[in-house]
Amino acid sequence: MRGKIALLMIGLVMGFADVFARDIQSDTINTTSEEKIDVKKNQWFESIQIRGYAQLRYNGLFETNPDLQCAQCDRSWGGETNGFFFRRIRLIFYGQVHEKVYFYIQPDLASGGSNLAQIRDAYFDLGLDDKQEFRLRIGQSKVPFGFENLQSSQNRIPLDRHDGLNSAVANERDIGVMFYYAPSEIRKRFNYLVSSGLKGSGDYGVFGFGVYNGQTANMPELNDNMHVVTRLTYPFLLKSGQFIEGSLQGYTGDFVIQRNQLTDMDQTEFREYRYGASFVMYPQPFGIQAEYNRGRGPEFNPETMDVEDAPLEGGYVMANYYLKKGKDLFIPFTRYHFYQGGKKHELDATRHRVKELEIGVEWQPNKNFELVTMYTISDRTFENSLNPNNRQVGSLLRLQAQVNF
Repeated sequence: MRGKIALLMIGLVMGFADVFARDIQSDTINTTSEEKIDVKKNQWFESIQIRGYAQLRYNGLFETNPDLQCAQCDRSWGGETNGFFFRRIRLIFYGQVHEKVYFYIQPDLASGGSNLAQIRDAYFDLGLDDKQEFRLRIGQSKVPFGFENLQSSQNRIPLDRHDGLNSAVANERDIGVMFYYAPSEIRKRFNYLVSSGLKGSGDYGVFGFGVYNGQTANMPELNDNMHVVTRLTYPFLLKSGQFIEGSLQGYTGDFVIQRNQLTDMDQTEFREYRYGASFVMYPQPFGIQAEYNRGRGPEFNPETMDVEDAPLEGGYVMANYYLKKGKDLFIPFTRYHFYQGGKKHELDATRHRVKELEIGVEWQPNKNFELVTMYTISDRTFENSLNPNNRQVGSLLRLQAQVNF
């Protein structure tokens, strides 16, 4: 008898539980006859993807002048410690976590050549329309100034960015809010120029406008003024299948320099501005790439031993060629670039005078491995209060192995 009562009670409890569960489901899912909610949720690995690359360099071959250096380019270049050097170890986490929200986080595990981790990118894109032709990019990301600055180091052919435009934004990045617009068709075109191996710059919109701190990435903001940047670019597709891209860009803002505390310099904040143009004829198979910019900014003057407002200009021209041999891709290239002006992010806005010729070849036996051999002939002057008379001339052979994963 007791067993029958127990079974009856268990049956009643299970029945009430089933009714209660159905009632909750009815209230939470079928709130209206017109509303349809998909209760199926993606697993985290279906929304988040991971990729990356690593670059190992050696700059010690046929070096004629160990005092010839470029700290912004490559800290393993010059000096007496030219050994193997991890230039970059990047892991990229990204994904479309909502139909209108995309995130992108990229740490570098070899920052500054010290094998220390540092955030390079950390932002999310907020789509403002269903097609996401209008977007806001919020966080730390690349400042849309220049083609080569926006081009990933994973895709760029020469080992380093040229001084002319790269001196505008150290590490190419800063924290701020960017607005981008591009029609869906052109967004697909930007994507193709990267995925096809044509070394595109990525999707930074046909039109871009933004405000950002101005002291460059991973540096604290030192004043209350924001920098403002704008860029207009368009990748034309000719009937022959040839891609040609032209860009105009400019920015302005107030920058606080890092000065030598032992000097009598009074001014540390300077108004700066730049404007420039870019032209790219993608290598199909012959390519030409050129950029140029002008402006004003802080620059160390070795005659007065002070930092002054001064004009600046710089740019480059590069020719390359895609040569396919079976499964192997060879990209011979040559680039000449120059720059005269200060580098605001270096001590005392170091005065630079750069003339440099590079001749090299990139070899890709497959999409996961690249080897670049590049011979550099350089004439560099870089002067500040610690070294007010410093011109270095020389040449060296540089090697880089890159693994994409």
